[in-house]
Amino acid sequence: MQIPPVERSGLLLDPKSDPGAAAMGAIGAEASVDPSWPVLLRRRVTARAERSPRYRWWALFALLAGLLSLNITFTVFVVALPTVRSDFHTNFSTLTWASTGPLLAFGVAAPFFGKAGDLFGHRRLYLFGLLGAMVSAVLTATAPNVGMLLFARTLDGVQGAATGTASMALILQLFVPEERVKALGWWSLVGAGGPVVGVTLGSPVIQYFGWRTLFWGQLVLLVMAAAVVAVILPTRRRAHMAPEPEPGAAQGSGWQGMDWVGSWSLAGAVTAAMLVLSIGPIVGWTSVGVIVSATTSVFLIAVFIRREMTFATPLIPTQYWRRRNFMFPMGAKGFSSFAYFGGFFLFPLLMEQVYGYSVSQVGFVSVARPLLFAVSSPIAGYMTVRTGERFASLAGTGCLFVSMVMFATLRPASGLVIVLVALALSGLGMGISLPATSSTMSNELVPSEYGVMSAAQLLATQVGEVAGIQMVLTLQESIARHSGLGFVHHSTKLLHSFQIAFWVATVVAGFSVLSAWFIRPMERGAREPELTTG
Repeated sequence: MQIPPVERSGLLLDPKSDPGAAAMGAIGAEASVDPSWPVLLRRRVTARAERSPRYRWWALFALLAGLLSLNITFTVFVVALPTVRSDFHTNFSTLTWASTGPLLAFGVAAPFFGKAGDLFGHRRLYLFGLLGAMVSAVLTATAPNVGMLLFARTLDGVQGAATGTASMALILQLFVPEERVKALGWWSLVGAGGPVVGVTLGSPVIQYFGWRTLFWGQLVLLVMAAAVVAVILPTRRRAHMAPEPEPGAAQGSGWQGMDWVGSWSLAGAVTAAMLVLSIGPIVGWTSVGVIVSATTSVFLIAVFIRREMTFATPLIPTQYWRRRNFMFPMGAKGFSSFAYFGGFFLFPLLMEQVYGYSVSQVGFVSVARPLLFAVSSPIAGYMTVRTGERFASLAGTGCLFVSMVMFATLRPASGLVIVLVALALSGLGMGISLPATSSTMSNELVPSEYGVMSAAQLLATQVGEVAGIQMVLTLQESIARHSGLGFVHHSTKLLHSFQIAFWVATVVAGFSVLSAWFIRPMERGAREPELTTG
């Protein structure tokens, strides 16, 4: 067959037909442009990583490096609050928004970013989040006043929603359902261990170099993490990964597939609910602001439910609401977060006010809980492959429940050993249950909805966290105040106020055990298939 001259010349410029064309730099529309050496280096490193049978683990650790650089300043900023207050001549009530603001921003942004990742790609969203974190770090380090500081920390919550939803969605794409719990164990390790590392390394930095230096150091870590992620996570699809949607291809055409009403009504409902929990203890539960926020939250929840039941491409498809292995793990996560974080914030006050420990002593003892949380998570991930997600969820929530009972039954003469055992059970419980519940929920999903479902998991955890912190602290303080104790160190009577607060956390932890009980065991298939490069 004779090829016409015009078509023959086209073939000679096509690198698919003529290898010499690629060597000369003729690559389609880029025929006259040779890639620069950084691009060539990135392509070579990416190609080598893809050929490795351990590629998915390289990609996982690249994601975790980014997350570590993000959350390393999560708790250490609390250590810097006295210095920040002195620098800006403000008060602690104002600076508490440096912690509350990111939580509220996360609630607003998470549903939106979860859906955006499903529509336009989770890799893009993750890199966007890292870029936003760099901007936030610079704004924090250079903040001239408290207003700019609060804005920078709130922006940090926005990018946290982007990286949080995207990282989990990418992990779900990388690993087959039977093996996801292993990866999510490492994900939990970084989530719990990052703040521990931050406190350990950041406190001396703040003491000797100032709190602003901490965020300049974070900027360096973020730049390095972004470079690693850009190289290790290629835009090219791999055969073993769930396909990441092309821009505009998933659930609609571009932004037309976005459930705007569902996204913003859910974000508004969560934000209003967290406002109730945040300002209620300060201004009173019957104040106008609290009542308006609560009413707004209920109204927006009704709007969200109505929208999801009628919209063609809903934010959270209603069929998931009827699935045991989606709703009950979410309940276990929310209830566990309530008990864990409520106890986390009660514990320092208990040790200082009742048992007379110093701040440094309490800080040293408190590290046991998140440290065991971090260490046990990856181990539990591997063990869960053998025991199953339901057993791990029951074991983890059971440990947390026993921990709350131990705290609720402390006596004035209770020794440090009992306290350490209770702390260890809290950390161990969360470390065991978190990878299992996350994996169970994820295995109910279709690939095109990984982002939204990741946002749903993170929101359940966040709402439980805020509710637990605000409710148990408010309850303990209210009981102590009405008993006429205030901050007087009358150990027996003051301990009673803590016991009641811990009993409330115990009841909620019991609901997490009940939720785990109703999880359906997942059948594990054959051995994981070999990886191939796509």
